[in-house]
Amino acid sequence: MIKQTASPERISLGVGLCAIMLAALPRYIAGGHETRQTLVLLGAAAIAAVMAVQWRWLDKAGRQRLPRLLLRLAGLLALGLALVFSGYSLFGTAHSWAVSLSHGATLGLLLYAVTLWRR
Repeated sequence: MIKQTASPERISLGVGLCAIMLAALPRYIAGGHETRQTLVLLGAAAIAAVMAVQWRWLDKAGRQRLPRLLLRLAGLLALGLALVFSGYSLFGTAHSWAVSLSHGATLGLLLYAVTLWRR
């Protein structure tokens, strides 16, 4: 029998992973990489399905903590985007907006994961 364990932190990380996968899509659309585009969409759909199951297993206290965690995730994703876009513009690194979007979202999720780990 599978032990049903779910946590709002795990769900919020899954949502963040879906967000960075979707943030990478403009890179693949601009580059004409349809196969990678399809794989990213399939991966995001699979993660979303697993997170939906995790949400169903979540207890009432966890469901009440989840919105606050998602708000913090959104804030750190925005911070990551701001840091990457400002860093690339400050140092004159020539990256397209699609690459900067992908890198910023990834930095935001890493910041979020580190803040979860510290607690």
